[in-house]
Parts: sequence; structure tokens; C-alpha cells
Amino acid sequence: MLYAKPRYLDAGEAALSVEFGDSVDPAINARVLALDAALRAAALAGVEETVPSYRALLVLYEPLTLSRETLVSTIEALVAMSAAALAPKARWRIPCCYEPPLAEDIGEAAAALGLSPQRLADVHARGDYRAYMYGFAPGWCYLGGLAEALNIPRRATPRGPTPPGAVLIGGGLTLIAAGSMPTGWRVIGRTPERLFALDREPPLLIEPGDAIRFEPIDPAGFAALEARAARGEVVARREALS
Repeated sequence: MLYAKPRYLDAGEAALSVEFGDSVDPAINARVLALDAALRAAALAGVEETVPSYRALLVLYEPLTLSRETLVSTIEALVAMSAAALAPKARWRIPCCYEPPLAEDIGEAAAALGLSPQRLADVHARGDYRAYMYGFAPGWCYLGGLAEALNIPRRATPRGPTPPGAVLIGGGLTLIAAGSMPTGWRVIGRTPERLFALDREPPLLIEPGDAIRFEPIDPAGFAALEARAARGEVVARREALS
């Protein structure tokens, strides 16, 4: 639900959470990103960092330089000016292989959902996704827009480490993992693209608010693109939308 007015919650003495709603929703997230962009453009003295999430913007500030009252009044003015939802600036087409062993959990996930592995892959690849946020670990990109047919709960117990580039589903969302670590999500594919790379500027490939489509590739195509990505090439395609 989108709140009629933002809620301001203190997170300690030097951080303020500005909440726009209580769910994962494109309209709510657009307002978060609009305020984030407006606050960064304002370059308000005392604001040290902003951290957008699905439904809130965390503002870290120096209270000796900027009072909470001044910060809130500034945010309220910026919210009024940036009330319109932001349309995606770009659409990324991300190559993804949905075939085992790269999609190591697709058979298990498909059986739990009452689908064939091919049907699961087809439904996932047809989705229009929104990059909501990065979280959990550097470069882990959380995407909304997963079809209801693919809504599967996360595992009760985390599985072993996922490989970098794993495309996962769980809890009504899909996710692209940038690194290897245990997770409760199901691996239904893998992309050769590097969403997070310290040898690239900027290190994060996709911006929150961008649109995402997955393009199926076979294992041979994955190997070829993985070799190009390892040399530093961006193998996903970006289409400007605005």
C-alpha cells in the first residue's frame, strides 16, 4: 500500500528512514528513487549517504551540521516536487542459460510448482522485471515482476553456495547473484554477465529502477559470452528508454 504521506522513522541519532509504503510495488519504489535522485541533486550540507530499498530511503546525515527538522522539511519539499513516478531510463536484456547444470535447481523448482522445467524457463524469460535494489551482498540485484506461477517460497534451510551470475527465484521475486554464497533461493538459470565488477566504472551495471528482460541462451552460448565477460566486455544489451 502506498502511504498518503511519507513516514519518518529515526534509525539512531544520525539516520532517517523515509517510508513510502509497506509492500514491494513499482509505484512505491519509483517514489523512493525519485526522492533519492532529488536529494542527491540538492547536495544538502550534512547529508552523507542515501540508501534506497523497495519501499524506503535511508538518509544518513551529520546532526551537528543538519538538524532533523531541517532535513524533514527539505525532504517534504523535494517529495512534493518529485511526486510523479519515475519511468525506467533503460531496459537491459540479460542473457541467461536455463539448462542444467547451470540451472541446477530448475527441475526441483518446476516440480514444486507443477510445471515442466521448460515451461518454468519460458515463463521466467517472458517476464518484464524492475530492478528494485541491491542488497544482501555487493551486486546482488533484486527484481520485481515475477509471474505468480513462479511464486515459490525460499528453502527452510539454505543450500550450498550459489555460483556467481546465478539467476534465482524465491518469495515472489527473482534475483541475480553477483557472488558465491549460501542462499535459500532456487537457482533456475545463470547469466555470464557481471553485475558487479570492481575493475569497471561504475562497478554496478544496472541502476535501481531499470527494466530487465532475460534472453535464453544455450550452454555453448553461455560459454562464449562468459569468455567475453571475463575479458571485461559487457555482454548484456542496454536499450535507452528516456
